[in-house]
Amino acid sequence: MMIKEGDFAPDFTVKDQNGEQVKLSDLRGQKVVLYFYPKDDTPGCTKQACSLRDGFATFET
Repeated sequence: MMIKEGDFAPDFTVKDQNGEQVKLSDLRGQKVVLYFYPKDDTPGCTKQACSLRDGFATFET
């Protein structure tokens, strides 16, 4: 299934950074940023992750 920017994401469950199960539908009404990291250990992926971290405050407004 391919989704585009602005589409609603299908409901799913994933583990958070603490290993706890999080269901997307449980976050309804909140701001949610989904970031998928491929674990390639490449400089490009790490740079993108750091850019997201460094600019995260822009998502909080």
